[in-house]
Amino acid sequence: MTDNRQILLAAFAFHGHRCWASAVGVRIGLAAMETLGVERSGASQLFAAVEIGEKHGAMCFADGIQYATGCTFGKGNLAKTQEGKLAVTLTETATGRSVRAAYLPVLQPKIAASAFMQQRGRGVPPTDVPEADQWEVVDLVWNAPTADVMTIGPVEKGARIDTSELVAFAACQICEELVAEPYLRYVIDMPMCRSCSGYEV
Repeated sequence: MTDNRQILLAAFAFHGHRCWASAVGVRIGLAAMETLGVERSGASQLFAAVEIGEKHGAMCFADGIQYATGCTFGKGNLAKTQEGKLAVTLTETATGRSVRAAYLPVLQPKIAASAFMQQRGRGVPPTDVPEADQWEVVDLVWNAPTADVMTIGPVEKGARIDTSELVAFAACQICEELVAEPYLRYVIDMPMCRSCSGYEV
């Protein structure tokens, strides 16, 4: 994984701190792209469905996936499936070819026992954990054999994914802020944002 070390470092800068879960996300994202034979998505060439949920360490995993694959919530080619798992299905949108990769729990006892996680368990913010302890847990997953980190399925053929839809904008007639058309509400034929319209949905 030494050739991808710069990608890992850039992903940490994007994520905001060093941790094992974001390192796993980078590693799995890179492996999924290699398996599909595709490059990082600059627009919407790829679609990533991450199986994370809310309010747990897998959120860091998703940032690793985002950085490695180029799939982002902002571009609309990243979605959560709310399974609470550290797994992703990466799809090439033009062909529908996809592959699923999932994190294995093999390394979890060592991760849980690490100085990094011991400090995190006491409420120490990840950025306040000594750098050596951060790198110890990162290198644990980054340098481990692939078979200890992930399973990666065969490439499967599915339906194409269309992420190319363009959305127009219009100004709310009350606050004059720009609103994407699907979110506009009309009151007496005047376009308004949801807040100004008084509608709850």
